[in-house]
Amino acid sequence: MTLDDVVTLMRDAFFTIIELASPVLLVSLIIGLLISIFQTVTSIQEQTLTFVPKVICVFLSLMLLGHWMLTTIKDYIVTLWSNFGQYVH
Repeated sequence: MTLDDVVTLMRDAFFTIIELASPVLLVSLIIGLLISIFQTVTSIQEQTLTFVPKVICVFLSLMLLGHWMLTTIKDYIVTLWSNFGQYVH
């Protein structure tokens, strides 16, 4: 296994992590931004107002995207294990 193989494996792993985390993080970011704008406009400074909607929206996004996320990580693991013979040398 050469250094190029290790770099390729790490690059693919990091890309997969970013690909899987991005949608959920974007949902959390957008909801947080909308709630912050709402708090600024109404002058409500309640900390739990930001927490509860974010948790609900992240949970819903995980429910909607869970199948895609599991399929993506399964495909990565299958590719990783199917090429295992190349890594042992």
